[in-house]
Amino acid sequence: MLVIHCEKLNDMQKTLIIAEAGVNHNGDINIAKLLIDFASDAKVDIVKFQTFKADKIVSKSARKANYQLETTENNDEFQYSMLKKLELSKEDHLVLKKYAEKKNIEFLSTAFDIESIDLLVELGITLFKIPSGEITNLPYLEKIGDVATKVIISTGMCEMKEIIDAVNVIKKQGLSHEDIIILHCNTEYPTPMNDVNLMAMVSIKEETNLTVGYSDHTLGIEVPIAAVALGAKVIEKHFTFDRNADGPDHKASLEPDELKAMVSAIRNIEIALGYKTKTVTESEKKNISIARKSIHVLETIKAGESIQLEKLAMLRPGDGISPMRVPEIVGKVALYDLFSGHKIKMEDIK
Repeated sequence: MLVIHCEKLNDMQKTLIIAEAGVNHNGDINIAKLLIDFASDAKVDIVKFQTFKADKIVSKSARKANYQLETTENNDEFQYSMLKKLELSKEDHLVLKKYAEKKNIEFLSTAFDIESIDLLVELGITLFKIPSGEITNLPYLEKIGDVATKVIISTGMCEMKEIIDAVNVIKKQGLSHEDIIILHCNTEYPTPMNDVNLMAMVSIKEETNLTVGYSDHTLGIEVPIAAVALGAKVIEKHFTFDRNADGPDHKASLEPDELKAMVSAIRNIEIALGYKTKTVTESEKKNISIARKSIHVLETIKAGESIQLEKLAMLRPGDGISPMRVPEIVGKVALYDLFSGHKIKMEDIK
């Protein structure tokens, strides 16, 4: 399945939708399977988890972010113990990857350390997602550039220069321009609307000429839908089995029905975006004569009388002479009496 999606990243006829399960499994493999069920039912393209060893990504003195303090029930102020409980083992990864294949959905995970990158390579992963927090991690970027065939980069907390620097590192390791996708992102959970800055995605596209998308942390589904309308080719969105569950990311995640609604809306927007050419569609052709108008007689015009504008009315239906041809009609002579309400035909005048 991964090969298909890597080809799709070149073609990009449809939006690639990534359902971010992340750590919302709470360290429970059965909950992780349930999240795959929900993602499959919503018909997303990829279900994505997170791969890390707490010892490799955080010091024991690193404090939790405010949103993590607010969304985890214990009083521990440090990240380490929280993350330790959320690790997935190699065996967990194998089980989940196989289960995702059974559910006809692609399995992906974001690695947060070098050892975890190696684990994903061992699992046959070639599409790598770089999280926002690693965009300034040079050894990490170089490793990704060495092993990936496609790379998706989130850009939360970034200035444009940092994005360009990271892209250059990836390219230096051998990846081409076409192999890199940039996701606009804001790293606040949930992201307030006034900080979304969705037009920055457009600026990233203009600045880098890379394929762009959007990784969303807002509440609701309207912002990712708007991103697709603005040209996002990849959408990533956190989802959960229960937004009220204990854990750092549940509060800023969609519940299953919302995920399904987002996917449906995005697929509709893809269709609605159309093909740029402004033309009459098949569905509306039948309404042309109903909605438009034709030139009619307002007041009776006698035979031999010169036709004047004040004796004409523009009325539906529009299956007669178009009002755009009024200059051709005014000044012509009626060949016979034309009564009020009559739809003028060219054979009525000379």
